[in-house]
Amino acid sequence: MRSEFRLRAERSLASQRARGNIRRAMDGLILKRRAAFPDLDELERLRDQGQAIRDQALANLPELLERLERRCATNGMHVHWAEDAAEANRLILDIIRRHGGHAVLKGKSMVSEEIGLNAFLAGHDIEPIETDLGELIIQLAREHPSHIVAPAVHKDRREVAELFARHFPEEPYGEDIEHLTALARRMMRERFRATRIGLSGVNFAVAETGTLCLVENEGNGRLSTTAPDVHIAITGIEKVIARLEDLAPLLTLLTRSATGQPITTYVNLISGPRKPNELDGPHEVHLILLDNGRSRIHADPELRATLRCIRCGACMNHCPVYHRIGGHGYGTVYPGPIGAILEPQLQGLERQGELAQASTLCGACGEVCPVRIPIPDLLNRLRFEQAQGRALRHGRRSGRERFLWRLWSLIHASPASYRRISGFVTRLRILARIRLGPWTRTRAAPRIAARSLHVLAQREGFRDD
Repeated sequence: MRSEFRLRAERSLASQRARGNIRRAMDGLILKRRAAFPDLDELERLRDQGQAIRDQALANLPELLERLERRCATNGMHVHWAEDAAEANRLILDIIRRHGGHAVLKGKSMVSEEIGLNAFLAGHDIEPIETDLGELIIQLAREHPSHIVAPAVHKDRREVAELFARHFPEEPYGEDIEHLTALARRMMRERFRATRIGLSGVNFAVAETGTLCLVENEGNGRLSTTAPDVHIAITGIEKVIARLEDLAPLLTLLTRSATGQPITTYVNLISGPRKPNELDGPHEVHLILLDNGRSRIHADPELRATLRCIRCGACMNHCPVYHRIGGHGYGTVYPGPIGAILEPQLQGLERQGELAQASTLCGACGEVCPVRIPIPDLLNRLRFEQAQGRALRHGRRSGRERFLWRLWSLIHASPASYRRISGFVTRLRILARIRLGPWTRTRAAPRIAARSLHVLAQREGFRDD
């Protein structure tokens, strides 16, 4: 019986249009990132610096979070702690109801996707209004984001034009990107004027100054956080960094790794609500710090590296598996290589452990990660834990499996035995007729060469004395 993941992957593979859209977008992002880092030595120095900043923050996470809370409170923000998704949703709902809100302007926030905020709010008669263009497209299509940076990357402009035509039939039809963008802008302007509560994510939270940093390209994030009377920011606890000066290298790595830009169009630094002498900004700012399993990840010295992630999406952009099945094939909030290591830790190996198998282990994700998360190593760690857990649940390994592994170890422990057995197998080409279980379910069985490398080398005059 095929798993849910395999069924999703098969459906994604069958969608030639989405696969083509994703591949073209990923190829473009790869080229832009390459052009953004022309000096490879400088890139490696930046990666070292980014890793050091993130590691230092994670090593001092409890202290930095307490410092962040104190500084934010001094700046006039309200700080809330949420242990899980349910508590975070309740906190947001309470804030909205306290201010008599019936709708919320949402800037881009993967954490809000993680806690299922839109469905939760809709279930309590509160309208979530996505203001990011990609998120708006996904909301109108009643889908989930397929990429953490470009949520609608699987759709082309014709699909978007048809979607807008269904939802806004009074507007003239057009497939030009500028026309579609202008249409979304006109529609959103009135919502920005009328809605009094805004919600956003946080790219980095600076403990030293109590500053929330948000980066974006459309201006919707700035409008969502300054036009409403109330701004609610929600972030995972791992996003904290120690000093304001740490922002510069991280922003350089984030924007160039994500979209190839030297810097995003808007970099918003929010340090509190509107002051008496200021003309704009919210009257209240609420910061929700979400755990939702992060403390458990943080407690493991090896898996803690997962929390370095700065959500640039570079690992997805370079992943051959993501290129083929897209984000929806994973069926989780965080897709791609980072999702393959993060989701099994957040939701448990029993629920999402199969995602750790959704990798060729080519190593591209680890090579491009701007903060050097060893994704292939962590995938192997999770695979090992999953195999161990399966063995514990179903008893010891089968007698056949134990026999085969014992035979393998005996053969490889002795060079003489290895040569005799491999020579025998090579001459008879026995393995050509053997199905290697799950490996050959989606791959052709290996074809054994007529002569071993040892024999070929000896014929050329090489000896292994």
